[in-house]
Amino acid sequence: MFSQGQLLFGIVFAIVFAIVIFIAYKKDAAQNQKYYKGSLWILILFIAFILGIAAIKFLLGY
Repeated sequence: MFSQGQLLFGIVFAIVFAIVIFIAYKKDAAQNQKYYKGSLWILILFIAFILGIAAIKFLLGY
């Protein structure tokens, strides 16, 4: 398994990494809204496309 030091390092690393990612996101949030308007619709269409492919596969029995 893992030693106590490795577990401690992993936990601390994960916490610090999450904090840094959150700070970077908050810093870029306003700029992202400016440059990525409408990207939510692209995500919704992509998910609908994947679900449509899965439905066709399920209905045709492949």
